[in-house]
Amino acid sequence: MRNLTLALPVVCGLALCAAAKAGDTVFANGFQTPWVSGYYVGYERNLHPIADLDFSVITHLMVGRITPNANGTVNTHFDIDPVAGPAWARQVSVATRAAGAKAVLMVGGAGEYAGWVGAASPANRDAFVANLLFVMDDLDYDGLDLDWEPLPADDQDDFLALAVALRAARPDMILTVPLGWINANFAQNPDPFYGAIAPVFDQINVMSYDMAGGWDGWQSWHSSALAGAGGNTPSSVEASVDYYRAAGVPRPKLGIGIPFYGTCWRNVTGPRQWGGMVVASDGALSHTNIIRDYFDAGLRFWDAEAAMPWLGSAQPMGPSQCNFLSYDDEASIAAKGAYLRRNGLGGTIIWTIAQGHFPERPPGPRNPLLRVIGESF
Repeated sequence: MRNLTLALPVVCGLALCAAAKAGDTVFANGFQTPWVSGYYVGYERNLHPIADLDFSVITHLMVGRITPNANGTVNTHFDIDPVAGPAWARQVSVATRAAGAKAVLMVGGAGEYAGWVGAASPANRDAFVANLLFVMDDLDYDGLDLDWEPLPADDQDDFLALAVALRAARPDMILTVPLGWINANFAQNPDPFYGAIAPVFDQINVMSYDMAGGWDGWQSWHSSALAGAGGNTPSSVEASVDYYRAAGVPRPKLGIGIPFYGTCWRNVTGPRQWGGMVVASDGALSHTNIIRDYFDAGLRFWDAEAAMPWLGSAQPMGPSQCNFLSYDDEASIAAKGAYLRRNGLGGTIIWTIAQGHFPERPPGPRNPLLRVIGESF
């Protein structure tokens, strides 16, 4: 358990105090290091060799993925194949544990909703719990990350029952869950469900990325704004954290998300404009690809309200022909780290560590975003 018993008053500069919202607690330095939970997935294994994993920063490696079937069985192909996938996952767990970090299996993810619903149902839940724990032990992992997407109200009881059964069967396992970001226009009544699940989990992490798109009523906006949520740009890390805190999630169990990828828009050249559309993001717009194929210092701008950079140009940029490219860099990650420390939050998740890896560089600058997380968090 993290020690949060000593919250000392501090004297802060104008910028820091202005950033602190009413009700925030400004925490002293010196508490236990926040978790840094980096997702590492089989389909990106060639982008980031196991030998290059930086466990001086990573505390939990979220290795993906295994997937649920509606009958309670589990697929272990890791988006590779049924033989090479588990072999790769075992190699990752060996390296992670040898470095003193925790190895956590990612379960589910986008596109697996039907499997979750069937597997967690009362008829199949016991078998599903047994199968999850068997795979966790067989591959030598420390815990599970329950990535049930989406998680509507109708499924909340089965989700909680599943988590309670896993915790009861293995009290010492690591159990984490990633949750969706919140549209601030619809955040007036926080759901107490999230506070109710908090005692069961070690980490409750907000997937605070891909938080904008060419949707009805939306202007162009940053993919992972720290602040600045408004009527036509109603997303930010702050808004989501405020929601889950109001729902009853304790600060030490609540984490924020950082994307190692960006979002490519056309027909707009920056945030807060009408008429744009998103044409590329996760994968194609990895931070590595942004720096290699898109970045131009003369096209970089800084949004002080959102604490986010962007690239903007009337002339299309790079292979995806972007006019507005939202992404995180060292400055925005440092701002998120300061926010996390100021609010006494538990840590961060990264999707995905391979998308910020530069294998051609020497070891020091090989993982620049991860290194700034180590310095800032």
